[in-house]
Amino acid sequence: MKILVTGGLGYIGSHVTTLLLNKGISVICLDNLENSSEVVLDGIKTITRRQPIFKNLDIRDKNLLRILFDEHIDIKGVIHFAAYKSVEESVRKPLQYYQNNVGGLLNLIEILTKEEIPLIFSSSCTVYGQSKKLPISESEPFQPPTSPYGFTKQVGEKIIEHSCTAYPNFSAILLRYFNPIGAHPTAKIGENPQGIPQNLVPFLTQTVIGKHPVLKIFGSDYNTPDGTCIRDYIHVMDLAQAHIDSLNFLISSKESIFETFNVGTGNGVSVLELIKTFEKVTGEKVPYEYCEARSGDTVSSFADVEKIEKKIGWKANYSLEEALKNAWEWEKNH
Repeated sequence: MKILVTGGLGYIGSHVTTLLLNKGISVICLDNLENSSEVVLDGIKTITRRQPIFKNLDIRDKNLLRILFDEHIDIKGVIHFAAYKSVEESVRKPLQYYQNNVGGLLNLIEILTKEEIPLIFSSSCTVYGQSKKLPISESEPFQPPTSPYGFTKQVGEKIIEHSCTAYPNFSAILLRYFNPIGAHPTAKIGENPQGIPQNLVPFLTQTVIGKHPVLKIFGSDYNTPDGTCIRDYIHVMDLAQAHIDSLNFLISSKESIFETFNVGTGNGVSVLELIKTFEKVTGEKVPYEYCEARSGDTVSSFADVEKIEKKIGWKANYSLEEALKNAWEWEKNH
């Protein structure tokens, strides 16, 4: 069996590629290297003693994408990560986000529906906006998106849903991530954002190691127990396993499937709680200061994960402590 992983050298894609290779599955790793590096291949090879087939290719190039599928007619499934993901950047560069996240997906879907190849789609809890109910279940209606990035995820989900309806032999699962953190326990691959990190944990670890003078906490008077935002932080290894379990579910099914699953721990953790946990497991002190709240940030967001646990049998196994310890080991070794 051969699986195509788009964005396969990115943060989550590289961990999924590693798990697939460790299970003896052949992987085609597609990445345009815009937000990643070929160096990641060295980490994957060190961990697995195997290497994926690497293709430096942009999913916006429809012709090259078609050639790839013609060359590899034994692709049995696609896990799609090749998308831009910065809320802040999407506000400044909306057309770039629409061209890649929507246009690239359309190129891919056109081929997958024709070839009847199942898809696992990288979605996000941003589709919910500030949910009126907590924990957030998959049935919770979308709120108006607060950024072009969030809008591309909502549109992407609808494109896939409508495609599954129109092409009855095409199957897909949408995985709505909450907040992935951590790194591979070997510290050979991890989160390596380009420029200033947009996510809390890499900014935190970079601050502690000395790359930034202080960690900025955006907002201190939210309606939460300690005034800081609450999120559902999931270890990247648990998230990677959710993709593989979902793909196995699709491939083994005798009928066409369209499903949506939350992927999180089901637990809400505040920014201050995360900082204190990091300090406890690493023995390091985190310098931080409060800043004005950012426009568009939700107050609280954590998942109801009952559906994926019951339907697929997946459940998060790593603790917050393990995730933060692995993130710190990656930062020190990177």
